[in-house]
Amino acid sequence: MHVLLAGVVGSTAYGLAHAGSDLDRLGLYAVPTEELHGLERPNESVVSTEPDRTFHEAAKWCRLALAGNPTVSELVWLPAELYEVSTPLGAELIGLRGHLLSAPAIRSAYLGYATQQFRKLAGSISSRRAKHARHLVRLLEQGVRLHETGELRVRLADPERVRELGERIAADPALAEPLLAAAAERLARPGVLPATPDRAPVEDWLRRVRLAHLSAPRPRAHAA
Repeated sequence: MHVLLAGVVGSTAYGLAHAGSDLDRLGLYAVPTEELHGLERPNESVVSTEPDRTFHEAAKWCRLALAGNPTVSELVWLPAELYEVSTPLGAELIGLRGHLLSAPAIRSAYLGYATQQFRKLAGSISSRRAKHARHLVRLLEQGVRLHETGELRVRLADPERVRELGERIAADPALAEPLLAAAAERLARPGVLPATPDRAPVEDWLRRVRLAHLSAPRPRAHAA
């Protein structure tokens, strides 16, 4: 597995970590190009819990990012000190992050993920509700900012406020409803993001990844 870009994400990146928080890692990798041409497709994701890490193959990562996936997208917006692996191709991808964005995808993904967290509030045990509530608040704030400015701020400006608001929502989930409605209204207004992502530079990057990980052809054995 050739890791192109990897870093620390999750609560540490958001500024919400506490003494018992897990250290989550996210990355993307390239498989040897010849493995894409066999009968069996290579794994597109590698996930482990000890340590907590999720790595996606380059093409899958691009598809998820183009769809606005909030978790995956964090990887190219991290503070510099949180990167643990950054190859030249990984750095190039960071430079292409704006090309991955589109207003419909960001609106759908961030509102969708926040709504999922809202639904989890009712069905989760009390010790998990505050976490779901914090994620809800974070997703709404990050999504609106991304829509209006074109920038994903992974590190929260005021983590303590998000933590306190999360505690209040965990105690009374109805408090989240006006937040969801307000975010939906702002995301419905015109923002700075285009209607569709600029796929061509991303496609070009992926093709260069494939070329970089193409092994030299093996000489054929000649029949006697």
